[in-house]
Amino acid sequence: MSNHVAASACLGLVLAAFGGARNVAAQGANFVNEQASDTTRQVANWVVGAHDNRALPFIIVDKVNAKVFLFGPDGRLLGASRALLGAAHGDHSVPGIGDRKISSILPEERTTPAGRFVASLGHNGSNKDILWVHYADAISLHRVIAGSPKERRAQRLASESADDKRITYGCINVPVAFYEKLVVPAFTRTTGIVYVLPEVKTVQTVFNMASK
Repeated sequence: MSNHVAASACLGLVLAAFGGARNVAAQGANFVNEQASDTTRQVANWVVGAHDNRALPFIIVDKVNAKVFLFGPDGRLLGASRALLGAAHGDHSVPGIGDRKISSILPEERTTPAGRFVASLGHNGSNKDILWVHYADAISLHRVIAGSPKERRAQRLASESADDKRITYGCINVPVAFYEKLVVPAFTRTTGIVYVLPEVKTVQTVFNMASK
């Protein structure tokens, strides 16, 4: 084989490999037949295509539909679940709310803030293991808690209605099995990214998608 032919063949392999990698990126996240909103798919595909998760596991929280999606570092869905969210609608956190007593937090302040957060496993004040989403604002993802009987958290979590899921002070409650069998293994010995989708603002604004 001449040097010219060999070089052409080598170049062809490189281009084929690059094209294959580009096609994989173009395909975006793999939802494994799980139903998801168009906005969730848009953000997940952007995360994978832009490598915004930095090869770390990531979670997308769809507040509008009260659903959580957990992905591996490669963008393949590991699992999805319904979730309980902040009782108040909004994409912000009240400044200093993480330092206040729960009893002082007003109903309109009980939001699950939108944004991109670097998350890691840790413990709360009761020494319960949780996934810290935003420590300063005391926002975490954890097993659904019993709460008071009138809150009916277990029944709300099982409900088909997204409106029924708005009950927490801002934290994200998921089923025990989902947290223990999927979230904990995915985030053990590593950090990850949690993308909480907005319900008032646009995803382009919240995640600065246009510039990445």
